[in-house]
Amino acid sequence: MSKAYVSVGSNIDREKNVDAALERMKSEFGELECSRTWETAAVGFEGDAFYNLVVAFETSLPARELAQALHRMEDELGRDRSGGKFSSRSIDLDLLLYDDLVLDEDGLVLPRPEILEYAFVLHPLAEIAGEMKHPVNGFTFAMLWDNFDLTSQPMWPVDR
Repeated sequence: MSKAYVSVGSNIDREKNVDAALERMKSEFGELECSRTWETAAVGFEGDAFYNLVVAFETSLPARELAQALHRMEDELGRDRSGGKFSSRSIDLDLLLYDDLVLDEDGLVLPRPEILEYAFVLHPLAEIAGEMKHPVNGFTFAMLWDNFDLTSQPMWPVDR
């Protein structure tokens, strides 16, 4: 079994869509370890605020098959891909880490670069995997979060 870390985000009917995604992942992958949910402003475009969190679970699927399963779940939950990368979305499920695998092929990049770029990815990841080391730079996610410049990416915890 491998341990996978997945970011979950939504800014369209966000509570309903995040809950539906968590239920779908739990039914397909079993027990989920979840960070807190964070509210963040849209990054890279004008849009409603997002709910974001990170979940971890054990899986026997290879990394590519897992990424495909997440993509399928997005489609089943009504994800509209016509708006491009920086657009509103009902659900966004991104494979961040798969054990300590380092991979860059056929559109799958692990660890996902957004871990180091966005507070809404790094902070929830540091909450549930703070002592784990980034597979490329060797720093723990807690250390990376402690040194992250949050001034341009404010976040608020959500009571759910």
